[in-house]
Amino acid sequence: MKTTIHLVLLFVMASAVAYAQDKKDPKKGDKEQKEMKKEEKKEPKENKLSPLKKSEGTINGAKVKVVYHAPSARGRKMIGEKEPFGKVWRTGADNATTFEVSKAVKIEGKDLAAGKYELFTIPGETEWTVIFQKFGDQWGAYSYKEENDVLRVTVPAGKPDAFVETLDINVGSDKVNIKWENSAVAFAVK
Repeated sequence: MKTTIHLVLLFVMASAVAYAQDKKDPKKGDKEQKEMKKEEKKEPKENKLSPLKKSEGTINGAKVKVVYHAPSARGRKMIGEKEPFGKVWRTGADNATTFEVSKAVKIEGKDLAAGKYELFTIPGETEWTVIFQKFGDQWGAYSYKEENDVLRVTVPAGKPDAFVETLDINVGSDKVNIKWENSAVAFAVK
């Protein structure tokens, strides 16, 4: 019996050592190891509270893609409180929301070149500012800098037909719609 227990303990210890060695792969340099850890922190493998979502469509021949993490209100007042009026918001949770277009478009009549951008907003009671910023792959809006803005447009704030529990960003036939709780905004894409 003691021999069996000793063998089991030896197996467990050997497994733990092998697992630790796998975590530090000698084939990968320190820089690559740091990048992997950075990505693991930025992008949780399973985020059930704010799952990763994507909305895609074609507007006037341009492929449009929005990728975001969709938080739910869960009984909290979000727009205007947790996400205060007048402050830059990542327009989602976790990583900054991204907006990508395959060719040059006009957003609310203003030029935006083809490319990938971070999409920020500044919610307001009567209007929102929609911001397209150089893609920086940032977490949240903590590193947001106005000098990196490529385009800003202002759109009227409205209300959805019904309460929207989970943030919904949808690429429509001629605009992108953002709805959450009792707030709804849209910006035209041509």
